[in-house]
Amino acid sequence: MSAPSQVRNALETSAQYAQGRAAEYLAGLAERDGHWCAELTADTTLESDYILFQLWLYPPKDGRWEPETRPLIDKAVRSILDRQLSDGGFNIHRGGPAEVSASVKAYVALKLAGMALDDPRMSLLGRRILELGGIQAANSYVKVNLSLFDLYPRQYCPSIPPEVVLLPFDFLYQMSAWTRAIVVSLGIVHAANPRRPVPAGFHLDEIWLAGVSPAVHWDHRWFTWHNFFLATDRLLKWWERHGSRRLRRKAIEKAREWMVERLHHSDGLGAIYPPMMYSVMALDVLGYAADHPLRQEALRHFNCLCVDDGRRFFFQPCFSPVWDTAIAAYALGQSDPGHPAVERAADWLLAREIRRKGDWSVKRPHTEPSGWAFEYANEYYPDIDDTAMVMLALSEARASNRAAQRACHERGLHWLLDMQSSDGGWAAFDADNNWEFLRNMPFADHNAMLDPTCPDITGRVLEALAAHGAGRDHRAVARGVEWLVRHQQPDGSWYGRWGVAYIYGTCFALRGLAASGESDREVHVLRAGEWLRSIQNADGGWGESCASYHTQGYIGAPSTPSQTAWALLGLIAGGDADSLSVRHGIEHLLEMQRPDGSWEEELATGTGFPKVFYLNYHLYKDYFPLLALSSFVKARANSHG
Repeated sequence: MSAPSQVRNALETSAQYAQGRAAEYLAGLAERDGHWCAELTADTTLESDYILFQLWLYPPKDGRWEPETRPLIDKAVRSILDRQLSDGGFNIHRGGPAEVSASVKAYVALKLAGMALDDPRMSLLGRRILELGGIQAANSYVKVNLSLFDLYPRQYCPSIPPEVVLLPFDFLYQMSAWTRAIVVSLGIVHAANPRRPVPAGFHLDEIWLAGVSPAVHWDHRWFTWHNFFLATDRLLKWWERHGSRRLRRKAIEKAREWMVERLHHSDGLGAIYPPMMYSVMALDVLGYAADHPLRQEALRHFNCLCVDDGRRFFFQPCFSPVWDTAIAAYALGQSDPGHPAVERAADWLLAREIRRKGDWSVKRPHTEPSGWAFEYANEYYPDIDDTAMVMLALSEARASNRAAQRACHERGLHWLLDMQSSDGGWAAFDADNNWEFLRNMPFADHNAMLDPTCPDITGRVLEALAAHGAGRDHRAVARGVEWLVRHQQPDGSWYGRWGVAYIYGTCFALRGLAASGESDREVHVLRAGEWLRSIQNADGGWGESCASYHTQGYIGAPSTPSQTAWALLGLIAGGDADSLSVRHGIEHLLEMQRPDGSWEEELATGTGFPKVFYLNYHLYKDYFPLLALSSFVKARANSHG
């Protein structure tokens, strides 16, 4: 046997051993009922918002927080300060620069908590905010939140009218699922125009940048969507003062019905932090008493997002059990087919299929309900990405009720096919959510107004369809492949909407193409492989910064286990399991694996809203490397075969 062959065989043996350790570790993390759910963490904005929310719920008396509230405020303060940067500001992803909205939120929260302005941490933070443009440079949601306490002038905040629920052409459903949950609940609050009390003498004058108008600037060209919506906002502000009270009452009642309906069969409105918080505020201004069961339940769900274990205090943006379980079960099934943990996971997932029509059915009214949500319970919002991942996991698993599993497979397959958008791709929650002009609305600066089709989800759906027998001759598959080829970046990569960033998109685009029968000799596949190899780090791994979203092009970062795994999975899907790049990538994973079979990862590799909100999925570092090692071992075995 030649020396290179001996090296390759030794690497395969080491990879197989590491795969076994990783599988054992991952299986040991499963809950007794068969599911996985790791912590999901973000930046300081959640803890900052929490303190402002406490001001809404329990206004301090005589400038002092209630005795039962003060300890939680103190914990939130410590959590925020632990992440303050050396320049005084706060970032939205580890390793990133200070960001003005996160910094303003932190300043408000810390000042409300009682930190003195001459505290070095506060004075440094205040100076950094002014360097970033002052409070005027914060995004619209910061300003709207502050306006509820008269801390930012209402006239300079975008109007969020409840009448949006009455607009024709299903206007509400042209917004992304997460945006409409925020808009409806916040619209109710906005209509009440509350002026919640703040401690006597409390203001934010010191972080206003002198000489800068808070008004939004008009475009120089007259006929633009930006100017149209600014004019509309002026009209809405006139309407709020002089419009029909009868129509406003009708809109509020319609919005209330919409919100209350979606509070049922879910762990809070949308089962994500912002609308869960706004729904409690909305119930308050609607007159629901603090002891009303609906209001109590809404607040309980929100408080469940808090992690307070005596050592740490932080809020999760939501829970990720279906997502974690589907990927963990799939990775484990690829490594060890028939593993008991995979069978338990299959039963758990089958029990969570959604059989209720949700918001998605507005555009697909004749589709039989199916699909899976991201969270434990969120029946109005099954997620196409989660559903595809669950379908992949179930393709590798045997549930205890095989007949129920077959029926579930059929429903899930049909639902995925029907949720294909008219352009051939797939989005996260809806089909054809593509009214691009809505991105110009004044409150659209959270960069998530729409839910467009994207390469990462399209690739995963193609992979799931292939696992259930839908091949390249299927029209939906052919259209999906064509969509991916059309949307490849000039450098050979694909954009990743839900993971950081181009490595993520390229990985799942290549896996979808490979599953659909695309030849690895096609030029777009070869270009993608060359791109992945060209960005490999010197240590053999791969890493990418969240800054890629800000520059709209790849920005390198230190290697992470998840991004290294994605690059390897993409290369292997593209037909490369034996290049030096792949071997060095596998070696990097082996070197970085800890004795218990896990990996360590600190940088954010998940995406909530590009440029605005990033996520640390705390199992990405474990199940994706396991999947990469399994794929490598299988690919090498096939090459020997």
